[in-house]
Amino acid sequence: MNDSPDSIHYTVLPARPEAHVFRITCRIPDPDPLGQRLSLPAWIPGSYMIRDFAKNVIRLIASAEGHPVTVNKLDKSTWQCEPTAGPLLVEYEVYAYDLSVRSAHFDRDHAYFNGTSVFLQVHGKEEQPHTVELQSPEYETGRHWQVATSLSRDGAEPWGFGRYRADDYDDLIDHPVEMAAFRRIDFTAGGIPHHVIISGRHRVDGERLAADLGRICKTHIDLFGELPAGIERYLFLVMAVGDGYGGLEHRSSCSLLCSRDDLPQPGMSEVTEGYRQFLGLCSHEYFHTWNVKRIKPAAFVPYDLYRETHTRQLWAFEGITAYYDDLTLARSGVIPAESYLELLGQTITRVLRGHGRHLQSVAESSFDAWTRFYKQDESAPNTIVSYYTKGSLVALALDFTIRQATDGHKSLDDLMRRLWHDYGKTGQGVAEGEIERLASELAGTDLGDFFARYLHGTEDPPLAELFDQVGIEFHLRAARSADDKGGRPLETTGKAPVTLGARIVADSAGVRLTHVFENGPAQAAGLSAQDVIVAVDELKVDTARLEKWLANRKPGERLRIHFFHRDELQQATLVLAEAPADTCYLTIDAEADTAQLARRRSWLSG
Repeated sequence: MNDSPDSIHYTVLPARPEAHVFRITCRIPDPDPLGQRLSLPAWIPGSYMIRDFAKNVIRLIASAEGHPVTVNKLDKSTWQCEPTAGPLLVEYEVYAYDLSVRSAHFDRDHAYFNGTSVFLQVHGKEEQPHTVELQSPEYETGRHWQVATSLSRDGAEPWGFGRYRADDYDDLIDHPVEMAAFRRIDFTAGGIPHHVIISGRHRVDGERLAADLGRICKTHIDLFGELPAGIERYLFLVMAVGDGYGGLEHRSSCSLLCSRDDLPQPGMSEVTEGYRQFLGLCSHEYFHTWNVKRIKPAAFVPYDLYRETHTRQLWAFEGITAYYDDLTLARSGVIPAESYLELLGQTITRVLRGHGRHLQSVAESSFDAWTRFYKQDESAPNTIVSYYTKGSLVALALDFTIRQATDGHKSLDDLMRRLWHDYGKTGQGVAEGEIERLASELAGTDLGDFFARYLHGTEDPPLAELFDQVGIEFHLRAARSADDKGGRPLETTGKAPVTLGARIVADSAGVRLTHVFENGPAQAAGLSAQDVIVAVDELKVDTARLEKWLANRKPGERLRIHFFHRDELQQATLVLAEAPADTCYLTIDAEADTAQLARRRSWLSG
């Protein structure tokens, strides 16, 4: 096929697997007569941190009709080409060895990239059509690869190398590409083909995975009433590794990183914790197909991919999504209600264990995502709150509040449908404060106090009272070990568990403190994050021994600690404290009345 006269055309070749390098060309038929400017994004939508993808550009040269064109670099991510009369050809190489969902990774086993990592933005030409020629690797193992991408085919065979197209630059960079000898699992939801693409060594019960994801996707589609227009097919791009977790949403696909053992194994009938986590990840990214890919903060319309773009609304776009991801597992019937309540208890536990929730509001956490949430240090538990986890609890509280105010006739589901109709389908951005206004309108009462306390303030939502509406009992207990994630009741021993007031990990010299909690025993004893405890009461210690010793101690007992602070050996006396009741589990009230049962069914069925 011939290029459209005004289309920007790229070729992408996985060229040097031993060096992890993509070789890329960009042909610009009508460059700016004053000199074409080019740049590479600094961040990728959905991951709110400046990543400076241009740092991976190894070399960049330009030519016109076979003659070299001078290129000057203007800043960390922008190049300026000298004026030229004819079409401009830009050739460059990109180093790709970030095994994540955010960037690009290439080795002898597969090649994966996000458009923000490899496609130069041609300034002034962003609205023009863009085409891409994906070229097959020239080495032996790469000859058996296929291609998985939600980019529209423009001559390429299904799952094949060749030519693809995008309406504009924004479309171009929102369809990640996987090239590998992958496994494909197919199902249909909303009348649209869905495909799970799995790369990396794995064993999987594909029939079961297709059935479970099909139910989850259908439940999301039923909530909004439709799939967004323009989705020809939807792809779950999965990279299975030994130990990993992550996901990133796109308009017609999502990229997922998972531990291979989390996939459903052949012959496995139960929903393991790992598989439940994987399904929750898939559910989360799929919900984003509506919430944040189409329903967007006004600050993201359009995206400015070269600098931080602040909004106080990430609690809604990530927190509400985090609320619906696991709830949908229960609504779809993939997991029972008891399993969902366990997950919810674990979420509440993560929030309660963070002192930072008393200092930073969820709205502030959203605004500061760029500099604090995505760049956490050892003080994070003491100083920040997650707009994902606490945001999901604010979403739950908002859902229950709307249900209560309308006697069950309206819910957060209705708010999401309103946002989809008014903003997602129109492309209009959601202004700051608009979600709060719409929620009040839907509830038929002013919810200003709710948002002032729980969104813009630092109060915890009254979860025990809210759960009582649906016949769910709210319980708090102390953690029994460092691995206790909550969500389940535990047999009590009659002895109050103790705490160091710190998170610990194994260290070759002993036990390293990764985080020291505000006003805890470790902080009171003068210990800091990264200190390494080597002895307790003059006995060598490791994590297993320390956990065992603490299980037999009482609050108020004193420990003589020897530790390294940097490379200096120091000692201190640490007074053990009673472990706080910050571990949550939820149970179904066997004596719930008829009204509570009806409200619970409505909530869990949608």
